[in-house]
Formats: sequence, C-alpha cells, structure tokens
Amino acid sequence: QGAPVIVEQIWTANAYRNFNYLIACGETGEALAIDPLDHERCLAAAKARGWRITQVLNTHEHFDHTGGNAAVVAATGAKVLAHANARDSIPGLDRGLVAGDVIKVGRTVELEALDTPGHTMAHVCLVSHTDTPALFCGDTLFNAGAGNCHHGGHPEQLYDTFVRQLANLPESTLIYPGHDYINNNLGFTLAREPDNARAKALLDEVRDQDPNAPLVSTLALEKEINTFFRLRSPSVIAALREAFPNLPEDPDPKTVFLKLRELRNSW
Repeated sequence: QGAPVIVEQIWTANAYRNFNYLIACGETGEALAIDPLDHERCLAAAKARGWRITQVLNTHEHFDHTGGNAAVVAATGAKVLAHANARDSIPGLDRGLVAGDVIKVGRTVELEALDTPGHTMAHVCLVSHTDTPALFCGDTLFNAGAGNCHHGGHPEQLYDTFVRQLANLPESTLIYPGHDYINNNLGFTLAREPDNARAKALLDEVRDQDPNAPLVSTLALEKEINTFFRLRSPSVIAALREAFPNLPEDPDPKTVFLKLRELRNSW
C-alpha cells in the first residue's frame, strides 16, 4: 500500500479514440506501457519524463491495443504481458497472466491482474495496490459504458465481470479506460434513464473537455452514471420495457444487463 502510482494518460487523437497509459516507479524510472498503440507518443512521453519502458501490457488482443507492441519492444527491449489465453493472438508474448498475478514496476508499483472476460475472452484489467486504487480496464469498463462483445466476446461473461468483480472494488477506485467514449455513453445513459440528474450534469461538464486532460472518474461515480451498474433502477427498467414489452414484471439484473447491451449495440 505504498507510494501512489504515477500515471501518464496518453490521448492518441485517433479515430478509435484510444487512451494509452504509462505507469512508472518514481524511484527507478521504470515504466509499464499499457496498450501502447501510439508507440511514438508513448516513447516520447517516457523520454520526456526520463522513464525506461521495461514492460508492455495488452489488456486484450485487438489490434488497436496491440498494434504498437513491436515498435515499443524494438526501441526498448520491453517484455510483453497479456492474458495467458492470448498466446496465439498476441505475437511475442513473454508472460501470460492469470487472475491474481502481480506485475511489479520498479520498486514501488504493484498491479494485480484481474481475469475479466466479456469484451473478449482473453481480457485482463489491472488494479493497483495503492491507498487509492486505480483500475486500468481496457475495453471492459468505459466511462458511463461497457465494452461491446462483437469480436470474440460474450455479454453473459461481461455481466459476470461487472457484478462479481468490478462492482466489488473500492468505491474510491480511479477508472482508466481504453477509449474516450464518455459523451456518447452519457447520451445512452440519459436515453435509458432520463431522470438521472448526475449524468445530465456530468454531460454538461465534459461535453467540451480536452481529451488530453480528461475527467478521471471513480467507481462511485460510475455507479451513479453508468447504466450497466444501474440494473435495479426503476427508471432504467421502465424505459427498457418500452423497448422490450415482454420484459418480466420484476426482471433480474442479468436480464436487464443483457437487454441494455443489446440496445447499446444498435444505439
């Protein structure tokens, strides 16, 4: 529970709206690069801060997360880490991760791997062992949203990941997602739950935000503004019934989650 984690969030300004991350040890200057698609920006940011990238972590196997690996490894000799089941889909994987594995960066940083299937079946999130935890959640959890399941994922597993793992993290956990989709996602929240005053106020705050200095949300905030955590909200259920008239009178949270994910696919 030692020193705070030094996080450099790197906005790629690409069409996919990716965020890349550097996590560094303040004592040794060693750094872990998460999903360094924009390898030029990641290498430049490390150089500017006097850091050495010694590890690359991919949250999952999609190319917009792995596409910078080769260039970063060529420049730094970094080891590549990802889910153990991504061995066939991520070239040059040096360390396959399973739930509970600890990734050390220098002397001061410890990150724990969570096995978080749903967006793909070989997806990891990382949570820092710090007084204020930080969650690097790839394409599992977004600000006000949840990952899609179109390319090798399953919505039922995503539901399990949300309710059994993410929802149980400390409320103070900082959320660092793989993409900036906050405006769209808040729009979806308000379409599902028009009386969500917190989401409405937040949309006004972030509508014109600079993605180079974005809001970093917390799990507590996500539980207020992210429909995929609000599975018992009467407003969410009432609006869902308009789209799905056959919804049971008192639908269970899993049914609500799956119907929300279905709606979001075409929203």
